[in-house]
Amino acid sequence: MNNSHRNLKDDFAELTRHLPRLPGIGLGLLIPLALLILWGGFTSFYTVQPEQQAVVKRFGAVVAITDPGLHFKLPFGIDRIQRVASARVLKQEFGFRTVGQRGNEASRYSSQDFTGESAMLTGDLNVINVEWVVQYRIQDPIKYLYQQREPDTTLRDISESVMRRVVGNRLGSEVLTVGRVEIAQLARKEIQEIMDRYDSGLHIITVELQDVVPPQAVRPAFNEVNEARQERERMINEATKRANQQIPRAEGEAQRLIAEAEGYATERVNRAYGETARFRAMLEEYQNVPEVTRSRLYLEAMGDLLPKVGQVLMVQDDQVGPLPLMNIRDARQEAK
Repeated sequence: MNNSHRNLKDDFAELTRHLPRLPGIGLGLLIPLALLILWGGFTSFYTVQPEQQAVVKRFGAVVAITDPGLHFKLPFGIDRIQRVASARVLKQEFGFRTVGQRGNEASRYSSQDFTGESAMLTGDLNVINVEWVVQYRIQDPIKYLYQQREPDTTLRDISESVMRRVVGNRLGSEVLTVGRVEIAQLARKEIQEIMDRYDSGLHIITVELQDVVPPQAVRPAFNEVNEARQERERMINEATKRANQQIPRAEGEAQRLIAEAEGYATERVNRAYGETARFRAMLEEYQNVPEVTRSRLYLEAMGDLLPKVGQVLMVQDDQVGPLPLMNIRDARQEAK
């Protein structure tokens, strides 16, 4: 830019050396005219960066929105430009502030106390510190610039109000553990709805809970309570696991016993039916030929008893030694 100014001054000096030769044009009139031309040239174009959009106003009225690149406009302040970073993801931090980051180092945070933003009361009257980040983008530059006086401040106030209400409707244990994702999603939805009603031109990308902890003064007691709850949950889980193992086993054992009892009952009933049928058949044969049936039954009974008798001895009064009546035992051994 300095080189261009130097070149313009040289050209202007070269032009003024020849001006006295031109009739009717004075030097006092030519200098303001040249300055006016230069001013018009410098104010007739503008540049928009890749992450920006430019709102062009002519006499205070918006006439165009231009995208990144080099553009021309009416000079002399007729067209004025307001640049808006519409492609950049902006964020607002609550409960903490990021100071900066150097290279690959971890982010550095401010040591200032922001508990006034993060301290909240839960539904069970517990106080916890909630730190969160709201990421958003400017969706409509015109609405962002002219619909509200301070849209960023409005977004900050609405975000804090919505987060306090959402956390206040939850239990402290839920906020600290399983409810964090649901709280962030619900807060993002409600913040977006409110900003849409205000017609602010902002789009809420995400709401992220960074750190949810109890206050420092009650943190040891809170940790003890959490440990007790975790121990209780562990014991409940172990009891449930054991119940899930024992109950199916007991039910299976009961089913097995029931099946065995039913099988035994069926066997006994069928055996009783069979004995009854055999007895009835035998009775019918006995009624037809009683003598033959009686003899057959006697012989069958003796055939079953005699092998079990062994040796039979008969002793008379006038005899000294016993007399063998039947040598059944020896006959049974010979048969074997």
